[in-house]
Amino acid sequence: MGATANVGTTKLFENDDIILWEFVLEPGETTPMHTHRHDYVWYVLEGTKLEVFNEQNEYLGAFDAPTGAIFPLRLEGDELVTTDDKGIRAPATHAARNGGPTRYREILIESKKKK
Repeated sequence: MGATANVGTTKLFENDDIILWEFVLEPGETTPMHTHRHDYVWYVLEGTKLEVFNEQNEYLGAFDAPTGAIFPLRLEGDELVTTDDKGIRAPATHAARNGGPTRYREILIESKKKK
């Protein structure tokens, strides 16, 4: 299964430094398989439980993404790692499913700056 370039539902803005996305998942909806190529942070506008799947579509686990939460992630090789105390690690190539009963919505900001 190939991975897509879009890490959000709708690209809202892009310049030399950032890409700003809106991301929406209805209950039970799954994203296409996609690959993150930049560090990023997301802010949860409408929270739910998110389920994560690897490139082979194997279930890796779930976590709560409550309204108002902020998730900063750093790309480390082929993995994404939270830079706060949430302790989340996930493959850079993955899919996510809304495992909750309500719509999920976030704003995601990718940093295009090189390290």
